[in-house]
Amino acid sequence: MAAMHINKGIMGELNKEYEASLKSIETENVVDRIFYRPIGFQIARLLRGTGITPNMVTVVSIFVGAAAGFMFYQPDLRHAIYGILFLVVANILDCVDGQLARLTGIKSKIGRILDGFAGDIWFTCIYVAFALRLANEYGTYWFFVPAFASGFSHLTQANLTDYYKTLHLYFISKDKGAEFQSLEQVKAQHKEMTYGVDKFFFFLYRWYTTLQVRMTPILQQMLSHLHGRYGDDIPEPVRLDFRRQSRQLMHTIDLMTFNGRTLVMFAIVLWGEVWAYYLFEIVVLNGVLIWVNRKHERMCASFLNR
Repeated sequence: MAAMHINKGIMGELNKEYEASLKSIETENVVDRIFYRPIGFQIARLLRGTGITPNMVTVVSIFVGAAAGFMFYQPDLRHAIYGILFLVVANILDCVDGQLARLTGIKSKIGRILDGFAGDIWFTCIYVAFALRLANEYGTYWFFVPAFASGFSHLTQANLTDYYKTLHLYFISKDKGAEFQSLEQVKAQHKEMTYGVDKFFFFLYRWYTTLQVRMTPILQQMLSHLHGRYGDDIPEPVRLDFRRQSRQLMHTIDLMTFNGRTLVMFAIVLWGEVWAYYLFEIVVLNGVLIWVNRKHERMCASFLNR
């Protein structure tokens, strides 16, 4: 009996530690909760106390994800499987860096920015690899046109997805939503920074935030209205109602996350007709983006009279 109580106590502590390593269950999608996050948590626990920082893990993930692009350039099934495995490992490492940061308290704005751009680098390598592969197969470099369109679409989709999820965290609590910043705050921080690599990365983040703001005019009105009326202490009933409505959109928003797009990508690379992935991102996911954006803006409009 004593052993059972001890085991339950250990499992309880592990569960609490695991939950602390996540941003929030409300914004985690099913595949992450079942597969990527538990593996990432175990690796993060092993790395804690070793001196390995979250940014080091992020840099490794960039090289692993870029290697997936090289594998997808090859037209055979063996390299397709290798590419899938590389991309899966890269995403596990992407989970590890964030979970390690939350377990150790080693956090920085540059780390968050670097983490965000890591995925962009993976997929840029993949889009270029697809275009080169198709150029070899069909004898034309015109495939770089849909590659560029697909890449820009991906950037826009990922940008808005990140914004909506971070906003949802902000409505959970100030601590959970600490990463949510207004464009004015980002501009002020960028202006105060000295010239160097950090300032360059923050310039990219400033541009990233500007795009988010321009795509969500009613959301900006809602935030201005709520802050003007309540300051930083938005009432709990308002927060709960926003989260309830926001959660209803999360399953659709998840189609534009890593898991939503890569499950389709993996099927396409195994099929061998990689041009189809460009169509998926440009046509299907942009359709999802437009629908989610309109739905979310209408949701925000309902809070203008609160």
